[in-house]
Amino acid sequence: MPGHDRRPRATAAAVTRHAVLILTVFGMLFPMLWALSASFKPGSDVYGASPLPMPATLENYRYALGEFPVARLLLNTFVTAAGVTVLHLAAGLLAAWSFVRFAHRGQRVVLGLVTVALVVPPQALIIPHFLMVARLGQRDTFVGLIVPQLATCALAVLLLREHIRAIPPTLIGAATLDGATHAETLRRVVLPLLRGALGAVAIVVFITTWNEYLWPVLVAPSPEHTTIQVGLQMFETQEGPEHGPLLAAAMLATMPVVAVYFLASRRIADAFLQSGLR
Repeated sequence: MPGHDRRPRATAAAVTRHAVLILTVFGMLFPMLWALSASFKPGSDVYGASPLPMPATLENYRYALGEFPVARLLLNTFVTAAGVTVLHLAAGLLAAWSFVRFAHRGQRVVLGLVTVALVVPPQALIIPHFLMVARLGQRDTFVGLIVPQLATCALAVLLLREHIRAIPPTLIGAATLDGATHAETLRRVVLPLLRGALGAVAIVVFITTWNEYLWPVLVAPSPEHTTIQVGLQMFETQEGPEHGPLLAAAMLATMPVVAVYFLASRRIADAFLQSGLR
């Protein structure tokens, strides 16, 4: 009899748990689904009661791409995100390799500073970075937009360090006995074993940089160098925002990173689990 009592309770708990999860997911996805649907509606029906675009039209997308430099803004965003990602991977890999392979006095202090940098909000560095970029004459350039974001590479350093530490020392020792230099060992032995971790870091950094707003709006306000997140302000007119084209441009800005995340979410989770940082 007690077993019969437990079974309905377990079933009710499972149903409640799944219902809460479904409602949570729906609450998170509903704004995006609504915006996606509204972007295909005619301008006069954007706020219509129908949840589906009937009839569906590409008018908003044609207007956004034809009347505004959306393609240029997307290209700027890609260049910026790709540049920051490459710098994070290079700096993170070299720093992580040095932490593991080259013991030196004060190493724990340096590692502690890197760990502290992980919890420092990027907004706290905005003013010194802005002053540095302005004094070097790099405002409204890709250099000024990309290079200062290297200061937030602590996650890459710590994650890659844990993965390098997990590599069996015998593999690195064998390469050393074969006469391989540190650079050759890093390239031939370590890099192939870090593909998953490097991919996870690249995806996280790329998505974070793609969605960045505050730094681009301060450093690169012109359409020649600014990103799509800043460029969405162009859809604001004296009569108010042009909601249809604005939603279309927002979808064009959102879908690439959403696709990247869904395609690579497992790799990100695996990399953090294996590193012990999650």
